[in-house]
Amino acid sequence: MSNSQQNIRSTASLFKPYTLGSLTIPTRVVMAPMTRSFSPNGVPGPDVAAYYRRRAENGVGLIITEGTLIDHPAATDDPNVPNFHGEAALNGWAEVVRQVHEAGGKIMPQIWHIGMTRPVGAQPNPEALPIGPSGLDLNGNPVTEPMTVAEIKRVIQAYADAAANAKRIGFDGVEIHGAHGYLIDQFLWERTNRRTDEYGGDMMKRARFAIEVVAAVRAAVGPDFPVALRLSQWKTTHYDAKLADTPEKLEQLLTALAEAGVDIFHCSTRRFWEPEFEGSDLNFAGWAKKLTGKTVITVGSVGLDEAFTSLFTEGKGAGQKDIDELLNRLEKQEFDLVAVGRALLADPEWAAKVREGRFGDLKPFSPEALKTLV
Repeated sequence: MSNSQQNIRSTASLFKPYTLGSLTIPTRVVMAPMTRSFSPNGVPGPDVAAYYRRRAENGVGLIITEGTLIDHPAATDDPNVPNFHGEAALNGWAEVVRQVHEAGGKIMPQIWHIGMTRPVGAQPNPEALPIGPSGLDLNGNPVTEPMTVAEIKRVIQAYADAAANAKRIGFDGVEIHGAHGYLIDQFLWERTNRRTDEYGGDMMKRARFAIEVVAAVRAAVGPDFPVALRLSQWKTTHYDAKLADTPEKLEQLLTALAEAGVDIFHCSTRRFWEPEFEGSDLNFAGWAKKLTGKTVITVGSVGLDEAFTSLFTEGKGAGQKDIDELLNRLEKQEFDLVAVGRALLADPEWAAKVREGRFGDLKPFSPEALKTLV
């Protein structure tokens, strides 16, 4: 499709406000969380605040920050990933919030623990062993001992503490990272959760940890503070993985998480246009909305002509792809909000240019974009 043809199509549906409880998001465009590693010693500085502000100034309605670390020594393997605990980091985040709000946007932190994807001996705390439900890596190989129930309870409390801090310093909600093979997802997935106690077994028993994290976060923030949960069927390097291989199983899982306190399901797929189950064109987000009635965010290579995962596994760049199918699905209310990742990382003005029909001015994504905070 040429740029002139694309301009004919109204993008108005992407730029309508969306209200969830007491929160009104000015547009349907969400900045997807993307790890940037520009926060030395875990503290986000003025460059991070300016980076997020630029997106808000250019029409992103809701920013979901890069993954931020709960208070646990093995939460990360990168000392430049931002913390969400400690006075210095939280003061840095308070400035990010101020800047985004001043620019007219809304913002939620994504709270995160990487679990068993952390190599033994990794920085910033090389003495801390990685933790996971069964001490297994994503290939099912033993690395450490399984978490004790006491450890599980401490980590759940760390998620709750992070959420309480998000509310205290002025964020508009909080997102729990439960996707992509990290700690919460390691409990959900049968390959990495071989426990025989109350945190292991069938799909719903494996979901107990996620449900308890959500419930603890909800208790920490009260009834009116939006709680999002990012989920994926796929895992890093395991793209064919499935938590739920039928709509019925997915309904069981999502219903329990919604009852625990999830307001927003952020449904991560590699390509938003791919159907989740045979016999329906609905993607993962479409099914989540159909099954729960909750607010859903779709995500997955929006605006790119390559699946985003190939961009970092193969070091590729990507050109721009028209968004007609995205607009069709949004207008049919298959999903409520649209998260944009790499396309928005490369071009902070992506939303403004799309709104104005300036598709020819969009900057293509290249791996070089990962090296600076544009």
